[in-house]
Amino acid sequence: MTAFEDRHFAEVSNPAAVANILNAALEAANPYTAVKHSFRRVGDQLIVAEESYSLNSSRKILLIGAGKASAGMARGVCDVLGDSLTAGKVILKHFPESSTSFCHGVTFLQGSHPVPSAKSVQATEQMLAGLQGLEEDDWVFCVISGGGSALMTKPQTGIALEAIQMLTQQLLACGAGISEINTIRKHLDRVKGGGLARAVYPAHLITLILSDVIGSPLDVIASGPTVADPTTFQDAWNILRKYSLTSQLPGEISSYLQAGLAGNEPETVKPGDGCLERVQNVLIASNLQSAEAAVACATGLGFDSRILTTSMAGEARQAGAQLADELKRALENGRCDKPLCLVAGGETTVILKGKGLGGRNLEVALGAVRALAGMERVALVTLATDGEDGPTDAAGAVITGETLKKAQALEKEPELYLANNDSYHFFEAVGGLLKPGATGTNVNDLTFLFAF
Repeated sequence: MTAFEDRHFAEVSNPAAVANILNAALEAANPYTAVKHSFRRVGDQLIVAEESYSLNSSRKILLIGAGKASAGMARGVCDVLGDSLTAGKVILKHFPESSTSFCHGVTFLQGSHPVPSAKSVQATEQMLAGLQGLEEDDWVFCVISGGGSALMTKPQTGIALEAIQMLTQQLLACGAGISEINTIRKHLDRVKGGGLARAVYPAHLITLILSDVIGSPLDVIASGPTVADPTTFQDAWNILRKYSLTSQLPGEISSYLQAGLAGNEPETVKPGDGCLERVQNVLIASNLQSAEAAVACATGLGFDSRILTTSMAGEARQAGAQLADELKRALENGRCDKPLCLVAGGETTVILKGKGLGGRNLEVALGAVRALAGMERVALVTLATDGEDGPTDAAGAVITGETLKKAQALEKEPELYLANNDSYHFFEAVGGLLKPGATGTNVNDLTFLFAF
């Protein structure tokens, strides 16, 4: 999975090495390869992780799923199951090249992200329609990756899509974490929080999951459509109160949540629910694997390299400044003859106060510009592993010790752009936008700190 070339990093001291390290991180999260490592067939025996199943008596075998990485994941499943696959529907944000050729019987549908649209709902309804009448000797294989919460959407009865869209935008703007956002989503949607497992029961269900969430809690990734949900209506309401959103809720959402609090609407699927008896959920790739692959590649290229964390969280601009300080400390504590590569993974948040354009990774980079100013032969590179940072066509940005000097020559002060949440236009003006295009995977965010 080669997304980067030397030209993407022309301003750093060793562009070829940086490109190789980032490509290694993405390749470790290659969804097709990850599926093939976790999922194989020997005759009529299917081996998934450490479990073995016989497909001898299977009546129908279906493939479903949703997420930014689901095209590659679906291709892997199709390669394993071959002509045994009966049919399927998988919801994507971007259609893969030659999507009709590698998966006979499988239809790719398009949804929207990060805010669901009518396309998301229509695609989900089509997928659910194909699950009608399943029996105990049927098999359903599901591929889930980040972005699935928006791409696969079916609001509870009485809740309009427009209300879900409004609340999603409010949650994204206020700085709520993905676990908090998905707790609320699970209690307003029929497929989230184990709802898809309910729809598949009593058939066998095997779900392959590619994580875009810190720590990879399965109930949070894509809002856990095939996983027991430990959260409650009360948890959802408490999160809305935390961000002072209860008085701003669309009426039908407030009414539904209040009914849930009163016990008049069903809870999400809980541990021990019968619909989970024939379900296996398998994590096949995560941010940690990508960070480890980047470090291994950097070490092989002669760098002194290590992982700082894979749990980076908090406000993006503050994380950027903290990472820059981390690089300074590493250099002040003495360095050997080798160049340095530090890797941090996770997911920060942006609290929207301005009207500019940007995303988490761009704001992390912008937050580090002043802290790195004047340092020689250093670079900080931020990367949304899906290739899209928020609503932009950039995956992140590249900064060096010279970035602030360039900005000031153009009368572009970082703090003014941070105040307007306008990181995209800052880097568009001074240079440094990283635009690999959609990568086909999604294992959260990575930041790379280099000293050459």
